[in-house]
Amino acid sequence: MSLRRITRAGIFIFLPLFFITICFAKPTRVRVKRVRKGFVLRVDNKPFIVKGVCYNPVPVGEGPYFNFLSFPGYSPWEKDAPLMKEMGINVIRLYDIPSESIEDARKVIRYFYENYGIYTVVSDWLGFWVYPGPFYADKDFREKYKDKVLSIVKALKDEPGVLMWILGNENNYSFRGSIQPWSSEEIDKIKDPQLQIKRRAEIYYSFVEDIARQIKKIDRYHPVGLGNGELIGLETAAKICRHIDFLALIIYRGKTFGNMFKGTKYMFNKPVLFSEFGADAYDAYKKREDQNMQALFLKSQWKEIYKNIYPYGERNCLGGILFEWADEWWKANPAAPYTWKIHDTTAGWSNGSYYFDIRAPRNMNMNEEWFGIVALEESKEDGVNIRKPRRAYYELRDFFSDPYKYIQKEGKTKK
Repeated sequence: MSLRRITRAGIFIFLPLFFITICFAKPTRVRVKRVRKGFVLRVDNKPFIVKGVCYNPVPVGEGPYFNFLSFPGYSPWEKDAPLMKEMGINVIRLYDIPSESIEDARKVIRYFYENYGIYTVVSDWLGFWVYPGPFYADKDFREKYKDKVLSIVKALKDEPGVLMWILGNENNYSFRGSIQPWSSEEIDKIKDPQLQIKRRAEIYYSFVEDIARQIKKIDRYHPVGLGNGELIGLETAAKICRHIDFLALIIYRGKTFGNMFKGTKYMFNKPVLFSEFGADAYDAYKKREDQNMQALFLKSQWKEIYKNIYPYGERNCLGGILFEWADEWWKANPAAPYTWKIHDTTAGWSNGSYYFDIRAPRNMNMNEEWFGIVALEESKEDGVNIRKPRRAYYELRDFFSDPYKYIQKEGKTKK
């Protein structure tokens, strides 16, 4: 047989196999499993610890509505993924996927997974930041955003790079009306403010439960998490959210998570994944960048995470997703585009748990534009702002290489 015939024969054999592989790719099987008074996350039946970063790589000069998934010619993941792999990151978290960008998101998910073995946690805001809105008591609003989430799940559930789903983020902060306030005729008739808050919680968490229940009908292989700011509202969520597999908590408590592991065990009794936590790299008191303090806080946080992963401590932690991968230069003034090319040092809020710069004027010490473990330069390479890993990047790279070596230096962990 001639070489040409052999080649043609090989092509005819290869092509059907190729298309079979593409069409029938198996989803990764992910389970949250209860074991001996604790929980473990298993990926294709192997224990898995989430070592993640929140990923929203908005370039310098762009703002909150920049869709990095679909912007022509913009592929920051080609720069970021190798850096993440070197550091030991195994998960990224996408906050929200616009309906028109599902196929673009698929390409990004595949790039991370197929080239670097990095999984993706897919989240959705559940309409929290829309205007006007959100209207969680409105049937049409609920159906619209439930349909959006389910369409994403249907499209991406068989992607091997998808790890899990997270519903919401800090939506529970709206119950008291301080952020994105909402109400209804029913709620307005309630005279007691505390009962109004409770009713908002019941309405919102029933919405989350409805979506989670529908996801379970579509996707058997990926757990569903409740994105929640701190522990606020969990006493209500625990009674309603029966189809939630884990708590995806957003928490900023400085170097320590305090009673978080024990508290969630008694309030919700589901495992914890810290889906957003961190420390900024700017000292608002001394008015200068402080990479050392950021690294110190982040390393302390990761030590606590590992001290509560099964079989240690409270045994109910699945890992963490650090906020965040790269600085976002628009955060201080999201409504002022002329400021998006300025790395603003104006603090946006106060948090005494970050004690090193709490003496800043008016105690305003949290700098939203400086949370990245990777800093950005204005100059670009291949259309992407040049990345400059901070000290935290290198400290965590060393920590992830052998985390319990560092923990054992501080004494034996509770087993």
